[in-house]
Amino acid sequence: MRLPANLNRAATPLGVFRYRAFAFVWGSTTLVSIGTQMESAVLGWFMLTLTDSPFLVGAIAGARMAMNFLAIFAGAIIDLLPRNWILSAVEFVMGSLGLLMLMLILSGWLEVWHIFAITLLMGVIRLFQMPTAQSLVADTLPTERLSNGAAFNTIAMNLAMLLGPVIGGVLFKAFGPQGAYLVIAALYLSSGFMATGIGRTSGRSSPRTESVIRTVGHGLRYALGNQVIWAVLAIAVIINLAGWTLHTSLAPIFARDVLGTDSVGLGLMLFAFGSGALAGSVSWAMVPRLNRAGKLLIVAVFMWHATILLFSLSQWFYLSLAILVLVGASFASTQALILTLLLRATQAEFRGRVMSLRSFAILAYSFGTMGAGALAGLWGAPAAAQVVGVTGITLLVLLAVAAPKLRQA
Repeated sequence: MRLPANLNRAATPLGVFRYRAFAFVWGSTTLVSIGTQMESAVLGWFMLTLTDSPFLVGAIAGARMAMNFLAIFAGAIIDLLPRNWILSAVEFVMGSLGLLMLMLILSGWLEVWHIFAITLLMGVIRLFQMPTAQSLVADTLPTERLSNGAAFNTIAMNLAMLLGPVIGGVLFKAFGPQGAYLVIAALYLSSGFMATGIGRTSGRSSPRTESVIRTVGHGLRYALGNQVIWAVLAIAVIINLAGWTLHTSLAPIFARDVLGTDSVGLGLMLFAFGSGALAGSVSWAMVPRLNRAGKLLIVAVFMWHATILLFSLSQWFYLSLAILVLVGASFASTQALILTLLLRATQAEFRGRVMSLRSFAILAYSFGTMGAGALAGLWGAPAAAQVVGVTGITLLVLLAVAAPKLRQA
């Protein structure tokens, strides 16, 4: 029995899972992302209950990304060593750090500086995890399947955004931080075991005799010489400085101070955001051939920050949930389109370095989240979100004018 033509075309993108190595990459990304989203939600609420300080909530979120200035060096190493081996190793280390946090909580020795120290170490390890996994999407798929692979990679992260915060919030309320961190550590270790099934891939690496510093220099020159690449990376800076702060550092403050809810309510807020994100990424995954990705990226970033402005005006919990679905859909569209454009525009031997520059851009999140936390402490969360929305839209318009090739990509 034949499927109707339209249904058959819609099902075609699922064929990426016939590539065994990509299926293992996707499985590993899904597990580690669920753990990461759980940890993000748990850390924010844990810090708020320990210190009652909106600034420290923003600071601990910023600490997760504070070491991202080292990302370009991580990218050089990713391009010099087998990427499947790197992914497995770093995810096992992430699991070990999760177990360390669990032991400190159970022993009663945990102090605020311990949380910051472990969070900073986890941030260093994550510099290798994300760009390696993203590079492996292109290494394990043919060129014509890259947009589908990028979209499914985004689905994995958004599925995690849907499940992770809710699971983390429920576990935190029922069993405390120790219950949450037991599951977080287990997910990180499971992702490492999943990554061992990837095997060697076809991605090319730089000559092993080349120094890391020289490899870094070649990567920077390559990225700066391609307007599409540097413009997309500039958008990554903008969204980390502005848009990302809403569903991370500002979300716990909105939950408690504006919407009057607890850790379960925070989990539901992030569930709504994740629902929109998952729906958005699934929609992009079902597009057989993605055209005009540059223009679509500009529209998605604009909508992301416009819906943040709308969210800042709501004081009703259920209306806020509905708006967060729209914020999440815009967020997911942005993530899928950024990855699609970078994978398409980058040669295989430079993927690790370009994906690490994508991680380097996340350094802006450290400044954005601390700034948003400070503004929330001074003027309240709604005013901080309004500054975030206006900042993102203004910077986007300036970039769209400065990089015409992005609009044509």
